[in-house]
Amino acid sequence: MAYGMLIDLSKCMGCRGCQVACKQWNDLPGEQTSLGSDFTNPQKRSAYTWTTIEWFTTEVDGRTVSTFTKTGCLHCLEPACESVCIAGAIHKQENGAVTIDHDKCIGCRYCQLGCPFGVPKYEYDRVVPRMRKCNLCYSRIEAGLEPACAATCPNDAILFGERDELLKLAKQRIANGGGKYVDHVYGEHEAGGTSVMYISHVPLDLTTLNTDVTTDPVPSFTWKAMRQLPALVGGAAVLSLGLLAYSNRRARLEAEQKGGGAE
Repeated sequence: MAYGMLIDLSKCMGCRGCQVACKQWNDLPGEQTSLGSDFTNPQKRSAYTWTTIEWFTTEVDGRTVSTFTKTGCLHCLEPACESVCIAGAIHKQENGAVTIDHDKCIGCRYCQLGCPFGVPKYEYDRVVPRMRKCNLCYSRIEAGLEPACAATCPNDAILFGERDELLKLAKQRIANGGGKYVDHVYGEHEAGGTSVMYISHVPLDLTTLNTDVTTDPVPSFTWKAMRQLPALVGGAAVLSLGLLAYSNRRARLEAEQKGGGAE
């Protein structure tokens, strides 16, 4: 069964409870935050911050309009990250989540380049870095629970359920909203469709959503690009062997580090 989330931006208060819940459930470390005039907290997503609330402020008809946008992995129906992963580490699961197998990930960053939403992030601080991102709380879904962010949201701005049912609900809210919502379900068709969708009470260009993304599945483009990789067979074979050797060193290097730290 394919699950997803519907995010109603009209209900988001910017409380950032989803950020805290995500870090707690996934055991992610805290990072430097900003308390400046832009109230950005944290400043951007990273390998250790998988979801953020981004604040967009603009002037409309002489008044200040602020909108909050929960950002993170949209879990594409046909993920570009999966199509470009040369290690076979990324998979679209049957329950809707796009996950990264960190035992296979070699940190090549092709997924970061291929993602139309700029989601996967690189572990710059590790000896053997990997790519990391939101996994839709895959283990929680498998246990019959909803993702931590949805379970925590105090205003029901984040709804979890079957994608098809959430899409119906989104269209119902738009139709019955009396003009409250923009007549568009973001994620219904973007990048070929995503498991995480949005409805908004303000024009989408007043949010931080990527409004320039294609409606075609991105793998239809990434496969063409991947076929152009260097002088193909020989170079790719050498590169793959090198990356494989690099990956195999991970356990040994990390074991040595832990061993050194324990003495």
